[in-house]
Amino acid sequence: MGVVTTSRKEKAAETEAALKEAAKRVFAERGYLNTKITDITREAGRAAGSFYNHFAGKEELLEALLADLSAAGDASAELPEHSPDFTDPAAVRWHIAAYWRFYRQNAATLVALRQAAMVSDDFARTLARFGAREQADVASHLAHIVRAGMRLPAEPETTIAMMFGMVDSFAQLWLVPPRPEGWRELSDDEAIDALTRFVYRGLTGRDPEGGY
Repeated sequence: MGVVTTSRKEKAAETEAALKEAAKRVFAERGYLNTKITDITREAGRAAGSFYNHFAGKEELLEALLADLSAAGDASAELPEHSPDFTDPAAVRWHIAAYWRFYRQNAATLVALRQAAMVSDDFARTLARFGAREQADVASHLAHIVRAGMRLPAEPETTIAMMFGMVDSFAQLWLVPPRPEGWRELSDDEAIDALTRFVYRGLTGRDPEGGY
């Protein structure tokens, strides 16, 4: 009996994972607003009714994807190379590089989250709370700058909001097609180094050392 139960749980987990991955592919192709639940189940190779064994609707599936993004961000912060000392440009670069890779990997989901927030006040609030938590996790990093006698461009919360907004908008510009016509293609390292210089100067008023 225990083997059967485990098998059912494993099968349910596999179906849920398949639906999530299928949703990301369909969101990338059609956009969240134009995607139907049957599009997701068809892409996943599952029966249409199976969707409702796991999610009440498309928005609940997107909330599950948001939870996955949050967990991935928490795991990244636990890596040994993570440093919260933003007086060190290498620490700033590490955070920007981590977000750049995160955005590249999850671009379809991130765009879908914004599209859902445009048509649902409840989801807009959910997404705003997620953003606030992510920013709060980084706010303590600015304390190193203040203790070093440097002056932030604004209050810590405002400074973090500006930094997040700029990095996120730049990532969206370059990592979500179509890219600006006629602009030179940037490698990931070029984009990350440019963002590092921009953010570090904005936070500290100084040029970063280390060749960024």
